[in-house]
Amino acid sequence: MTTREFAEFHAELRSVAGELLAKDRTVEWPTLVDAGWTGLEVPEEFGGAGASFAETAVICEEMGRAATSSSYLGSAVLAVAVLNAVEPSDIRNRLLAEVASGAVRVAVALESLDFVPDAEGTDCILVVADGSVAVTNPSITARPVLDETRRLAAVSAVKPSETLRFHGDPDAQVRKLHDRAATAIAADSLGLAEAMLAATVSYAKVRHQFGQPIGSFQAVKHACADMLVQTKVARQLVSAAVEAVVGGNLDGTPSMAKAYACGAAVDVVGKAMQLHGGIGYTWESGIHVYLKRAALNRSLFGSPTAHRKALAKRYR
Repeated sequence: MTTREFAEFHAELRSVAGELLAKDRTVEWPTLVDAGWTGLEVPEEFGGAGASFAETAVICEEMGRAATSSSYLGSAVLAVAVLNAVEPSDIRNRLLAEVASGAVRVAVALESLDFVPDAEGTDCILVVADGSVAVTNPSITARPVLDETRRLAAVSAVKPSETLRFHGDPDAQVRKLHDRAATAIAADSLGLAEAMLAATVSYAKVRHQFGQPIGSFQAVKHACADMLVQTKVARQLVSAAVEAVVGGNLDGTPSMAKAYACGAAVDVVGKAMQLHGGIGYTWESGIHVYLKRAALNRSLFGSPTAHRKALAKRYR
């Protein structure tokens, strides 16, 4: 079954998530647990919902739309994926159950030990390296970044207490984890781009210059039209990437979505700031929050350039 067959359910999930996230830009771990989001992809036998990445991607998109500060990316999106990808064992099964119940928070070092998402305050770190997963309790040092909605940290003194083995081909599983991470960030960028497009169109209708709404000016119309085209293309690519991740296909679609959606989000938010005029550059407008998040998203789990290079290799 494709994600399109769950369109009605996803629309309802998007609505519920949007309402919850609109209440507060900072969402703590207990709230994520109460909403049932930490266990979305945890198998039912371990207390989860047994859902797929398609549902997780909906939450990622809405978190981007609200520029939410939470530990969802590292402690649920990535951690659950890693645990689902390894061979069953007592510690793997226990961690899945405890993440679903909210008893523990787990982060993942997937690309680097220098900038691990949501590592601060976790109960353990899963370090993906050399075709296996090390379960560790390392030293953690916060890494402040420009985007205040994300929490990154450096991990050191890694001494595994347990080592988990991937189910099947380790290289293929690691590639799938990278595709999943890239798609999750692309979905986040799509959400924030759509939020800034909507905010800009609304502002252009009420802001007047020379006795008429600025939205009636051709230059503003063209800029908004460009923003709309970029978000429409991004949505198509993200939707295709989500289906690829759900189906386990290593077809390069996630790289296409990551490269385009994250680059487009920076452009869209930049245009939003410009079209809001002087108020767009103020701290109170909040647009700077989206711009900084979009800029960090562009770098997380591979820059657009890196993903385009990876795609180019497929055609050599």
